[in-house]
Amino acid sequence: MTKTAIVYYSSGGTNYQLAKWAEEGAKAAGAEVKVLKIPETAPQAAIDSNEGWKAHAEATKDVPEVTAQDMEWADAIIFSVPTRFGNISSQVQSFIDTLGGVWAQGKLANKAVSAMSSAQNPHGGQEATILSLYTTMYHWGAIVAAPGYTDPVAFGAGGNPYGTSVTVGQDGKIVEDEAAIKAAVEHQAKRTVSVAKALQNLS
Repeated sequence: MTKTAIVYYSSGGTNYQLAKWAEEGAKAAGAEVKVLKIPETAPQAAIDSNEGWKAHAEATKDVPEVTAQDMEWADAIIFSVPTRFGNISSQVQSFIDTLGGVWAQGKLANKAVSAMSSAQNPHGGQEATILSLYTTMYHWGAIVAAPGYTDPVAFGAGGNPYGTSVTVGQDGKIVEDEAAIKAAVEHQAKRTVSVAKALQNLS
């Protein structure tokens, strides 16, 4: 089975939801899947000051935190992260910065990788965030498995060829049609697993 790590950071729950949909798609493609959260670096006081953030942190307290060993274990890695000023959040960057050891040993190379993102408006930096993650993955020597336009479901979800992206309203809900987003996420996950399988067959 293709080992797949779905790695997310979420303060309000959107990217956790995307990660769960990706889990469904990867499992449908026959993968062994771990859903893993990026460790929180914000102070507890900041979390407690926001009811939505606090509630989500409590609801997902039992989700295991991702480690460098998980990244080494995986054949395929799918990220789901929010946008922060058109880039990844500090929590995501902090985790990536811990991977120098496994990167130096070549243990992140030749993995199939893909990414998804969210922001609070339709042009809030979702694409830039995904592309910034891919820049890091190129440094790893990983193989980016972007969804492109390999399935019509991409158009129903807004047509982002780099990775599924969503807009989150002030109520914390996904603005777009959730069924369309779910279909796009599942396709992206299945495609990432299929690319990983192809890479495994070449090795």
